[in-house]
Amino acid sequence: MDSMSMEPSLYTVKALFILDNDGNRLLSKYYDPELYPSMKEQNNFEKNVFNKTHKADNEIAFLEGMTVVYKSSIDLFFYVVGSPQENELMLMSVLNCLFDSLTQILRKNVERRYLLENMEGVFLVVDEIIDGGVILESDPQQVLQKVNYKSDESPLSEQSVAQHITEKLALTTNVIQSAKDQIKWSILK
Repeated sequence: MDSMSMEPSLYTVKALFILDNDGNRLLSKYYDPELYPSMKEQNNFEKNVFNKTHKADNEIAFLEGMTVVYKSSIDLFFYVVGSPQENELMLMSVLNCLFDSLTQILRKNVERRYLLENMEGVFLVVDEIIDGGVILESDPQQVLQKVNYKSDESPLSEQSVAQHITEKLALTTNVIQSAKDQIKWSILK
């Protein structure tokens, strides 16, 4: 190995992907443009990783010259990929942060259906944890704070949004009526 590949780098994560229990891609981000540059190569890599890991009890694998850490939950498989010399604990901290953040966002329902229903939140979480392969955050509470997620809030439905707008409109109408009354009384005095 040449000395350039052994130098420390901030670009820790090469790829991150989430697969369902059939090995189908639900989300993927590749941060190294030279690593599997085409969609076909990425899919082949993901299938190979899935085939080697979906029945294993391990958390770390070394495949195709890459360090892969992974975790499964019900019908989802979460993967974080780094270079062969990458610190597995760093990669695992990213994986745990991703999993714990999604557990909160999905209200402990870390399943395919809920993940697909909340993809915008999933992308926000991934982008807060990793940017261009650089680890930005490994604390799930900080990630949730940055994406403005509050665990006591229920997701907004159309009905709750309409109710919120109606309440604001009623409040605004009351304020306007009060202002009109004050102006009227100040003119009459």
